[in-house]
Amino acid sequence: MPVCPEGACRSLMSTDRRFRLARVWSNRELRRIAPCFHGSVVNVSAWDDRDKEGGHYRDYFAHASSYFCTNYPGYRGFQGMPNEQPLDLTGDLPATLRRRYDVVFNHTTLEHIFDVRRAFANLCDLSKDVVIVVVPFAQVQHDAEDWKDYWRFTPACLRKLYEDNGLSVIYEADSPFRKSAIYLLSVAAREPNQWTGLLPPCRPITTAGSWIGYTLTAFMQDGLRKVAKSVRGVRGREGQ
Repeated sequence: MPVCPEGACRSLMSTDRRFRLARVWSNRELRRIAPCFHGSVVNVSAWDDRDKEGGHYRDYFAHASSYFCTNYPGYRGFQGMPNEQPLDLTGDLPATLRRRYDVVFNHTTLEHIFDVRRAFANLCDLSKDVVIVVVPFAQVQHDAEDWKDYWRFTPACLRKLYEDNGLSVIYEADSPFRKSAIYLLSVAAREPNQWTGLLPPCRPITTAGSWIGYTLTAFMQDGLRKVAKSVRGVRGREGQ
């Protein structure tokens, strides 16, 4: 994970931790990787494409040759913007949209779709190659009159959903903040070998949210155990 500049860290620490902090983190991750992608890009279920920090996601993809949005009719839905397509992720994907885009991007929509397997399959079917999703691993339930909050996701779940649709994960990250919502950002491709060395380095997520329920007391006890183990190791080597 990149080092956080002092001023930026102070700003993050004062950010709302239930909803906004994970969004700010995911935007920073996306800014790191989005310039790596070229060709046609679509933001699925984009609303008006705003990133909730005063910018627009289209500006993240600096090397896109074209940029589109899709929206479902209804709350924060289809608005008739330029380059906007109406799309229901739980419906039949129009033939004209199959494998139409080089990069498909979707931010925190899937948790609100009950038929999530079909929605994920449609996301993948829109793409010639790359799919980028941001989803919650842990977050307070957030419903509204026009949509409900159904799902949370693990890294293994996302890998399996991609695999079932013929893609392989090429980049993944989880937000690192304690006492905060946790988002996962996951990128997959149909031709993963073509992306070797082109994206920033990352480590596969082994245990998302490993600090959940991890108190200060437990942290100190673990530290003492590690120190004691290290001391025993040193004494053992000295006694040989």
